Amino acid sequence: MSNTKKALRYFAKYLKPYWKGITIVVILSLISSGAQVMAPTYLGRSVTALTTYLVDLKKGTASMNTFYSALWSMFLFYLLSQIAIFIAWMVMSKFNADSTNDMRENLFAKFQRMLVRYFDTHQDGKLLSLFTSDLDNIFNAMNNAIFEIISQGIMFMGTIIVMFTINSTLAWTTIATTPFILIISVLLMKKAHVYIDKQQDEIGDLNGYITEQINGEKVIITNGLRQESVDGFKVYNNKVRTALFKGQFYSGILFPLMNGLNLLNLAIVIAMGSWMIISGQISQAIGLGLIVTFVEYSQVYFQPLTQITSIYSMIQLALTGARRLATVEEQKDENEVPNGKVISGLNHGVKLENVHFGYNKDKEILHGVNISVDKGQSVALVGPTGSGKTTIMNLLNRFYDVNSGKVTFDGTDVRDIQLTSLRNNVGIVLQDSVLFTGTVADNIRYGKPNASMDEVISAAKQANIHDFIETLPDGYDTQVSDASSIFSTGQKQLMSIARTILTNPPFLILDEATSNVDTVTEEKIQKAMDTVIAGRTSFVIAHRLKTILNSNKIVVLKDGNVIEEGSHEALLKEKGFYYKLYTDQMAFD
Repeated sequence: MSNTKKALRYFAKYLKPYWKGITIVVILSLISSGAQVMAPTYLGRSVTALTTYLVDLKKGTASMNTFYSALWSMFLFYLLSQIAIFIAWMVMSKFNADSTNDMRENLFAKFQRMLVRYFDTHQDGKLLSLFTSDLDNIFNAMNNAIFEIISQGIMFMGTIIVMFTINSTLAWTTIATTPFILIISVLLMKKAHVYIDKQQDEIGDLNGYITEQINGEKVIITNGLRQESVDGFKVYNNKVRTALFKGQFYSGILFPLMNGLNLLNLAIVIAMGSWMIISGQISQAIGLGLIVTFVEYSQVYFQPLTQITSIYSMIQLALTGARRLATVEEQKDENEVPNGKVISGLNHGVKLENVHFGYNKDKEILHGVNISVDKGQSVALVGPTGSGKTTIMNLLNRFYDVNSGKVTFDGTDVRDIQLTSLRNNVGIVLQDSVLFTGTVADNIRYGKPNASMDEVISAAKQANIHDFIETLPDGYDTQVSDASSIFSTGQKQLMSIARTILTNPPFLILDEATSNVDTVTEEKIQKAMDTVIAGRTSFVIAHRLKTILNSNKIVVLKDGNVIEEGSHEALLKEKGFYYKLYTDQMAFD
């Protein structure tokens, strides 16, 4: 499917529910355009009536009644045109606002259904530009361009019909330059299309770069790379500037070109009308009014062409935005299992059975991994960076699906379990904790919105964060956000642990929860982890080995393979890879 067809189908999908409003706009546009098309005929009649009056004045039989009648008719038609346009504009503004609101809501809802892979492979800035740049372009076009296309299209066809009804010779004269205009317009529009399309892609890249640099501002400052950051910005910004200039140049040149051709056409119409009078094809009295009428129709005929070409860049930006949004909607949703099994707790344990997996087909990360954890036990995953520890966490929660082998809960493949049910039974404490805008209490009860205040406080106490919260100005009602948080990295981790304790999951994954904190905070987090792990089935991905000494089993990973497995004491006795990891780390500690 071509990009234009994809964009048009996207518009059709969101405008279809508002067909009543669109029908009203079309009818009102017909009335407005019809009235605007008819008005020039009465202008011509008024000029003819005035000429006749001047001739009859010498005869003493002059009357201004026909002149006034034509003048009033012209006024009423123009008034009707403006009233119809005003009402149509109000109706259209309403369904445009509603339809773009639907687009925005559905886009955000789509994000909540999409695979984690999509977010792992797309920059935040590019995703944000869908909500800002692309949806703004669509709204602007729908609020202006669509109405212009409807009304001007009707006016264009109506003008041609009325002109041929009045005088076919002058009608042909008026539209004679149209093929020439269309050829030039198509050539310029093709050029503009390429660069306007590119413009939006370049803006997405620029937004991605800006977001990345803002998020890494501290790293940029500490490494003295501010100027390098600006230089990098200039590269992306220049690409936007180039595409923007070329797109606006090719689309913008259409408007002055149309105005020039309009004036040329006007001169041709006057010349033809004058020749028809001189040659005796029409009388002087009728001819003067006819020339005035077609002078007006020449303006009206070119108005739709001029208006539509003047908003071409707006239309193209909207089509590009719709194409980008439609592409997002085409992305696969998470593979929910409608008739899948609903689980409630763990009765036996969790297993990875001969699991092979790679984020890309040509590069496998895990090579036949077998790991099991019995109910109520804790398994620690250790190994160097890139060994596959976090990848296993992604598979356990079905952020990704295995290429072969299987991950099972009580013997049931996770691909046969309803996603909602699976996620309700799995709790994760990530390496980088996130706080949401709201109160401290809201953040703790994020996974269980209906939790009572007593439950919130109890979870905070178990996570060793209650005492700090009590020192805040408003305690649990203190407003926080991840962007301007009053919590340190370690305190965020404790908040995240409190959140997990509150949801009380039967299976828990701790992803290097103590890797970014000092030793004092690490001790607090470790106590909180011991509390949350107690009696639960858990996988602990560990960087600091002293935090997993009490695990029931330690699994050592290297290059996507399980190379050692056993208790801390047993692995030390083997004096293998784990022994080396542990002794090297203890030497530095």
